[in-house]
Amino acid sequence: MSTVTSLWAGVPGTVSATVRELGGRRVVLVRIDPARRRGALDAGAGATLAAAADVALDARLPLVGVVASSGADVNDGVAALHGWGSAARAFARCSGVVPILLAVTGPTLSGPALLLGMADVVVMTADASAYVVGPAAVQSFTGEHVTPEALGGASTHGRLSGVAAAVVDDESTALDLLVAVLGHLPDHCDAEPPHWPTDDPVDRPTPEAGTVLPDSSTGSYDVRDVARAVVDEGEILELAGGWAPNLVTAFATVGGRPVGIVANQPLALAGSIDIPASQKGARFVSLCDAFNVPLITLVDTSGFFPGKDREWRGMIRHGAQLVGAYGRATVPRVCVVLRKAYGGAYIVMDSKTMGNDVCLAWPRAELAVMGARQAAEVLHRRDDPEVRAAKEAEYAESLLNPWRAAERGYVDSVIDPADTRSAVAAALEMLRSKRERLPDRAHDNLPL
Repeated sequence: MSTVTSLWAGVPGTVSATVRELGGRRVVLVRIDPARRRGALDAGAGATLAAAADVALDARLPLVGVVASSGADVNDGVAALHGWGSAARAFARCSGVVPILLAVTGPTLSGPALLLGMADVVVMTADASAYVVGPAAVQSFTGEHVTPEALGGASTHGRLSGVAAAVVDDESTALDLLVAVLGHLPDHCDAEPPHWPTDDPVDRPTPEAGTVLPDSSTGSYDVRDVARAVVDEGEILELAGGWAPNLVTAFATVGGRPVGIVANQPLALAGSIDIPASQKGARFVSLCDAFNVPLITLVDTSGFFPGKDREWRGMIRHGAQLVGAYGRATVPRVCVVLRKAYGGAYIVMDSKTMGNDVCLAWPRAELAVMGARQAAEVLHRRDDPEVRAAKEAEYAESLLNPWRAAERGYVDSVIDPADTRSAVAAALEMLRSKRERLPDRAHDNLPL
């Protein structure tokens, strides 16, 4: 029978906090009760949230929350704002030290909504919503009428904003999913992730991985099928599947060891990288790096998705987020180039020059500045079509193959797709003792 320890039990209010077992793991569990003043946070409630985060930090235990709050308690005035501020600061201190996992089960407004952006993983129930500025204020300022669901409903955050890693039916399912996520993470940043029992041999052949690729270099396929072929029992736990679907981020295990998977998804935007994909990938890479989870990157991308609108929205800044996340990651990193790896997007997707430990490639991999047709059009645009066609074939034959990259040390090994699981497992085993220390500094100043 597990022991439950209440924190600040004598302080009445909307927030309760306990140290208890959840899914067999000790966690600090905080709960905002929407039945009491719609979950409004007064100064005492904010102090309880802060105390829970401080205990999680000091005891090196995951911080798990069930959240539904109407915001700061108007009746408590400015003291309520300071209470929320102390909780936000305590959450910031926990970030990267202990996992912060939140389940949103109802309307969550204003300051408490910002706490969701500080969490590592957020799961929302279908009837939940979250926004910093509500519909009434939106209409007052802009004249636009918008419903709470359209402004910040669970589907909005699951598809458009990326706040919700998943949308589920109810609180129980949300907590089950957070337990599953926690199963891939350690209690704190100085510990190793838990080991999973498995009967799946690490040297199991994976011929099905190669057959997923279509004959045409422009054909689509589901990269998750490749991931499932490589990992234990064919099971992946995908996060943020509804947001930026052109990039897949998921937890899995290989040889019983948790891993994080980042993969271009040809089914959406041909696997190219846009602003949401860069943000999604950067966030997940940082999460894995913070908690000692090795990274497997599956590459099949034609480049960054072009467009005036994307450049105006900050493709440079946001694209650099993924660059920075990989560039500072110190966990074991294994990359497999499945098919296309073009231009800057190839470099971003954990190439050797970004600090990748082991880079593998399938025989059909194409590592180049651009595709053969585009190269011929650029280099021979004044020639007749027959010459361009010949040059295109020559370019594809001489440069668009993984052996040229291997000759220059950019690829460590060209492997048969059927050997992918065993090669990845061997690389991860070799890297188990990897220890890398970044230069001492307060923090970097890469784009957020």
